[in-house]
Amino acid sequence: MYANSETRDADIERGAPRPLAEQVADLRTSGAAFLTTAEAPADWSRTVTMRNGVTDSASRIPFRRWVEVELHHVDLGVGYELEDLPEEFVNRENDFLAERFAGHPDVVPTTAVAPDGRLWTTGGGADGPPVTVRGEAADLLGWLCGRRDGSGLTVEGGSLPALPPL
Repeated sequence: MYANSETRDADIERGAPRPLAEQVADLRTSGAAFLTTAEAPADWSRTVTMRNGVTDSASRIPFRRWVEVELHHVDLGVGYELEDLPEEFVNRENDFLAERFAGHPDVVPTTAVAPDGRLWTTGGGADGPPVTVRGEAADLLGWLCGRRDGSGLTVEGGSLPALPPL
């Protein structure tokens, strides 16, 4: 975990131009190190602090690693899009992000609804009328994680809430 967002951004900027083979080797090394650490006996019920002061249960760290791999795969711009993500992943990440923004002081009460009827509630800390946001689960994920502007979504009851950065 990075000490702060500035360190993270600087590491990404420094590492991005490396040759592909070096980046792949780094990915394999970090993946192996993660597996070694995850296999060690640990108190998986403890609370851990992630980037930007967000806390979570250690038991969710394997899923958080999956999030890093999947979303950054999308970020590469190589044709792997949010729509290509596994449905289980999209739903779990939407669950996580909706929970993360629940009660946020800058987000009005918001219900996000996918075509299959699955819904996520979030926000609620800001004054304003509640809104309903409708769209494909991948589009909702894109909005919740800041990778899409929400133009593929329909909003009822107001405007699309601006979400704080992750």
